[in-house]
Amino acid sequence: MGGRSTERAGAAERPKPPGCDPGAGAAALGRGGRMSRQRKTAAVLRLLRGEDLETVSRSLGVTAATLTTWRDAFLAAGEAALTTRPSNGEALESERLKARLGEMLLEHELLEQKITILEAGRPLSRRRWTR
Repeated sequence: MGGRSTERAGAAERPKPPGCDPGAGAAALGRGGRMSRQRKTAAVLRLLRGEDLETVSRSLGVTAATLTTWRDAFLAAGEAALTTRPSNGEALESERLKARLGEMLLEHELLEQKITILEAGRPLSRRRWTR
């Protein structure tokens, strides 16, 4: 009875990609198998610059699916930051009410001007139509 090997058959013969340290999997991710925000950002930027997904995946010791998820989240957050309109209902309602208040204040000022002119006995100016 011999001891069991923890490596898969044929793993020793395969060349390791540059930057891939055997056994660095979870250790490369940091404490508790987690990767910092800065390292995730750096990984996503490598992908966005055109580096191969599998190469980045192997060098960091994370799955391609994980990298794809990070990239998608990164792009979605960037897109959301570029929106010019508020995205939640409360903010939209607030903006609508502010616009309506502005319209009403302007209307109120114009009516006050008309009242002042009428009380002074001056005629309201008529608009002349020009063609």
